[in-house]
Amino acid sequence: MPALGPRALRILGTGAVRPDEAVTSAAMDERLGLPPGTVEARTGVRVRYVERGSAAELGARAARKALAAAGITLDDVDVIIGASATPDQPLPCNAALLHEELAPARPIAAWDVNASCLSFLVALDLAATLVDAGRHERILIVSSDLASVGLDWSDLGASGIFGDGAAAAVVGHAGETGSAVLAADFATHSEGAHTCEIRGGGSRFAPDRVDGEYADWGRFRMEGGAVFRLAVKHLPPFVDRLLASAGTTMADLPVVVPHQASHHALAWVQHHFGIEEGRLVDIYADHGNQVGASLPSALHAAIESGRLQRGDRALLLGTGAGLSMGGVVLCY
Repeated sequence: MPALGPRALRILGTGAVRPDEAVTSAAMDERLGLPPGTVEARTGVRVRYVERGSAAELGARAARKALAAAGITLDDVDVIIGASATPDQPLPCNAALLHEELAPARPIAAWDVNASCLSFLVALDLAATLVDAGRHERILIVSSDLASVGLDWSDLGASGIFGDGAAAAVVGHAGETGSAVLAADFATHSEGAHTCEIRGGGSRFAPDRVDGEYADWGRFRMEGGAVFRLAVKHLPPFVDRLLASAGTTMADLPVVVPHQASHHALAWVQHHFGIEEGRLVDIYADHGNQVGASLPSALHAAIESGRLQRGDRALLLGTGAGLSMGGVVLCY
């Protein structure tokens, strides 16, 4: 099936926050008894941030920044979409908990989209369809992820690259501005379904269905090499199809905003697709991989720094658990 074509949509405002507690790679070297510089060399991260509160609390901070940037209040929003991979609890949806934190004056609809690291892109695609169809006028998308709570910090391969964070975007009618989602597409290759997972917390591996310490079932596990191999196999033809659907080429795009998966993944994307220095938005070293919040945090950085200007075209691109990949080409 071809990628879905243009739908009028304007990003009205964005916001991003990091937790207050910083964990440097130098501090991790000391904690793990490793030679200085080991963690940064292996992970590519200088510092990541850890949140001791909830994802809903952190997400509310980002949401307020996005609303202020858009020049509107929460009462001007029709729907709150929680677009995260790490909910505070299985029920209710995290958007409901975010709703509670934001305390709107009326019962605004709130629901979740969980596509792991692609959650923001899926929510943006859905929002474009809803706004373009006239179903809603303004939508608040919030991605807030606390990866730190499920990590085995003694395993650098599965923990050292991650950080907590939140980012939000208010999107709405484009009017006559020309802003639009030009094309969007998603694909899942389920031969990689178990290369990146948290097995506990649902019905498949419920507490009364497993033996041993249940906390172990709640830990994040990842086969990084297998994830990378699948991504580099499937991503090139996926990107070719997406760009063709948008009627553009990589060379025509002033800005490419990738999911901040790892330093190896970012380097591969830049090299394989021939993206010149400065066009690829890379905030990884000072944030780590923030899961679903990673890509919208990078998008906010591109907007806030002026690298993404009104009228520019940009590619938002990522991979996530599943193994899934997704992309959106937009006119900002």
